[in-house]
Amino acid sequence: MAILHYSFIIHNLKDMNLQKIRADFPILSREVYGKPLVYFDNGATTQKPRQVVDAITDEYYSVNANVHRGVHFLSQQATELHEASRETVRKFINAGSTNEIIFTRGTTESINLFVSSFGEEFMQEGDEVILSVMEHHSNIVPWQLLAAKRGIAIKVIPMNDRGELLLDEYKQLFSERTKIVSVAHVSNVLGTMNPVGEMIGYAHEQGVPVLVDGAQSIPHMPVDVRDLDADFYVFSGHKVYGPTGVGVLYGKEEWLDKMPPYQGGGEMIQHVSFERTTFNELPFKFEAGTPDYIGTTGLAKALDYVSAIGMEKIAAHEHELTMYAMSRLKEIPGMRIFGEAQEKGSVISFLVGDIHHFDMGTLLDRLGIAVRTGHHCAQPLMQRLGIEGTVRASFGLYNTKEEIDILAAGIERVSKMF
Repeated sequence: MAILHYSFIIHNLKDMNLQKIRADFPILSREVYGKPLVYFDNGATTQKPRQVVDAITDEYYSVNANVHRGVHFLSQQATELHEASRETVRKFINAGSTNEIIFTRGTTESINLFVSSFGEEFMQEGDEVILSVMEHHSNIVPWQLLAAKRGIAIKVIPMNDRGELLLDEYKQLFSERTKIVSVAHVSNVLGTMNPVGEMIGYAHEQGVPVLVDGAQSIPHMPVDVRDLDADFYVFSGHKVYGPTGVGVLYGKEEWLDKMPPYQGGGEMIQHVSFERTTFNELPFKFEAGTPDYIGTTGLAKALDYVSAIGMEKIAAHEHELTMYAMSRLKEIPGMRIFGEAQEKGSVISFLVGDIHHFDMGTLLDRLGIAVRTGHHCAQPLMQRLGIEGTVRASFGLYNTKEEIDILAAGIERVSKMF
């Protein structure tokens, strides 16, 4: 699924009609401190096109009703929209069935749901989970909570100085007690595109399922969960130009059938008495309470939006941007870039000389340039790199080379102040 070897090239962004795309995002035309906004914080959240916001507004004004529970017209119409959104997600990641698409509040809840349910059913004291050194806290802390509760062991895949996982050492981590591998598809700090297909293949040879954190891959590249043979795959709507508060847990049906519910309440039940409760069928077994049915419509509209552009085109465009940015930033004296994997996504984390990342980010902001600073919820990775944090520029489908030139000039201007 790498984006580095496409047989076509997007020349000068013309094929993407970039200005037309940018016009769909009104926020990109605003100013910050009197400067045109340059938004390079897409790894944290993406901006939303008019089509997504309009779909959310329209549903609130014309279709709003609780789903699955009403015989009246609005409820049935809202239910149809909600379930159509599930089918849109299924098609987008090529899942085998809508039964395999669980709506959540985002990647973090998806992972917590999985760890709680899978851990309760399949993990006992002494069992092991394999993570990587570059995981987001959302794919570390839930496992630590399970370790405190169940006594499981956490093993960590190391990486080289380029930010690439060491697959030989990964394979040596497996034992008869290994129950699950949980790994990021793309690092939110380094941009490393991990070879998850190969990692899944090896894990399956050992009889071990794999969860893939796709928060940083879904917005930037085509993802086919059946081609990867991922057992579980999670992502957030707000990182793929959709609304906040909605996300997805994909799981193979045979696994989800075996896992107990994560929460109890309405919708996830089949029958309740004070003596016994039976649970609903998939996917509703994992969707207690009123879902964010407005949010799922917004998510579906966002997926339709990027699909209409073409995920291959988006991937090629962002790869071109990233390579251009890497070359421009390396021209700056004192520049240190963290993460130069051969397979790299549209994220660049850096420091310049002894300038603190917070100072650099704050001063870039005064120039209208939005970047992220800090440890990026990846403190174990920062410890591996021997630093406290970085400045992170992360690119989206609407970014341009001209904006990268503004970033480079801004960094040079700030550097001269120190």
